[in-house]
Amino acid sequence: MIDFTKYPTLKKSYAGANGSKISVLYHGEIWMVKFPSIAKLNDKIHYANSCVSEYLGCHVFNILGVPAQETLLGTYYSGKKEKLVVACKDFTADGRVLQDFASLKNQMIDSERSGYGTELSDVVSTLDEQSLFDRKTLKRHFWDMFIIDALIGNWDRHNGNWGFLYDYRTDSLEIAPVFDCGSSLFPQADPKLMEKIISDRNETNDRVYNRPLSALQIQGRKINYFDFIFSLENNDCNDALKRITPKIDLSRINEMIEEIPSISDIQIRFYEHILQQRKEKILDQAYKKLVES
Repeated sequence: MIDFTKYPTLKKSYAGANGSKISVLYHGEIWMVKFPSIAKLNDKIHYANSCVSEYLGCHVFNILGVPAQETLLGTYYSGKKEKLVVACKDFTADGRVLQDFASLKNQMIDSERSGYGTELSDVVSTLDEQSLFDRKTLKRHFWDMFIIDALIGNWDRHNGNWGFLYDYRTDSLEIAPVFDCGSSLFPQADPKLMEKIISDRNETNDRVYNRPLSALQIQGRKINYFDFIFSLENNDCNDALKRITPKIDLSRINEMIEEIPSISDIQIRFYEHILQQRKEKILDQAYKKLVES
């Protein structure tokens, strides 16, 4: 485990609501160190497993060929105790600026839609109507991200935590690596709940078919990942399903999980279990229906 306490802290600060963040200089590069957030929804544990979720979520994206932020797990001694933290490599350290998708929506002068609105129809309209980035490439990225978020159970992918890197020197945009995956893989589950989900089919199915929901909405209601993907009603989503599902190698993902030295056996079993179940019952079922239709 990397002890990030040993590395110099910098004055650069980071926005965001989930947990405290500092910047450190690690091996000559700037990294954002994120601390675990308070587990407000589970009084059985004080801190959520969001740092592990961040690490695993970004690694799953990278394994599946969708570039994500480089992450490292480590420790940081703060005050009275040592905390498990996740370090995220700062992809703006070279002078590029992160512009979220909401800012792209706000640049559409004739649009009445709010940049931070979560209606899927608004997001799709922006993808189709914006002229700052290649539409086909951007739509492909958005839906690939949606499918992988369904796999890892991310309930907080909104317009403020994905977007672009702007290079002011060349006035150019590129899609930013995927980041902010700390709300995936049930970060507020404690060991007892993890064991219950693994051993009880109904508890597992509840975490596959019913929750978490996507942050995106249709007519004011959050999207149920299974219902939406299995319906095959959106052709762009179907295309992403065909691209991503055959790439999912659970043995490779499980190997990555098992190499993490800082998590318990029950955490390893839980993460492997929930990823397998969500793959088989959401993505595999929908993929089979799609190829047979």
